[in-house]
Amino acid sequence: MEIRKVGVIGAGTMGHGIAHAAALGGFEVALFDISEEVLDRALASIQRDLAKGVERGKVAAEDMEAALARITGTLTLEAVADEADLLVEAVPEKLGLKQDLFRQLQELAPEGAIFATNTSSLSIAAIAGVLDDPGRVIGAHFFNPVHIMKLLELVVHEGTRDEVLAAVQGFGAAIGKTCITVRDFPGFATSRLGVCLGMEAIRMVEQGVASPEDIDTAMVLGYRHPIGPLKLTDLVGLDVRLHIGEYLAEALGNPAFKPPQLMRDMVAEGRLGKKTGRGFYEWG
Repeated sequence: MEIRKVGVIGAGTMGHGIAHAAALGGFEVALFDISEEVLDRALASIQRDLAKGVERGKVAAEDMEAALARITGTLTLEAVADEADLLVEAVPEKLGLKQDLFRQLQELAPEGAIFATNTSSLSIAAIAGVLDDPGRVIGAHFFNPVHIMKLLELVVHEGTRDEVLAAVQGFGAAIGKTCITVRDFPGFATSRLGVCLGMEAIRMVEQGVASPEDIDTAMVLGYRHPIGPLKLTDLVGLDVRLHIGEYLAEALGNPAFKPPQLMRDMVAEGRLGKKTGRGFYEWG
């Protein structure tokens, strides 16, 4: 299975990051969103991030121009699915939404196209189960910012075909990612560990153990994490992590994942992190 053309559904933070990485890796990319405003903002962000790469000597100017030429924005699913070898969904973490999207794409995409979901915690089997051929579905969990983070977590359910995994591993290598492969289990490897740490850090703030800055510094300097769990929560979005925590607490029967009341209060107040300008930190 050879991947040449990639369709990305959802032009938010993760979607436009995936499109950026794929185009820079040499793939033709169609980027879809239902909002023209979101799509325009995404394409502008890709251009800005590539320009920063050129300024820092990480990307050659000619590679930036070539990557931008490979990306096409679209407002129709028909266009994003047309001749796609790999379709990556990056829509909100709602099982029904992802299932409905895959049902639609099944009617539009080539018979051999691979369907990948960027979910960070939802069941791959449940998402794949709505298709006539669930064996072509795989989890492809990217990390923010996609064009910088090197990890790609590939999640296989019991029916994922070996050739599908091999093709997406090849795609990951081509765009400069190190791939790990994990079984379809709640939270996979990364979210299960990361969310558990994040919830405990929030409980520590709630209990007055230390400030967010000092808790993050403890993990950065004491455990060599590149970023502290509270700043990471701000970057991901408190609302997103709250939803994942609730899901994992129920799916695993483990109260360690249960979102603390402080987190619930912050989300209710609209303190969602970087995207709203305020979370555990103030964002300018």
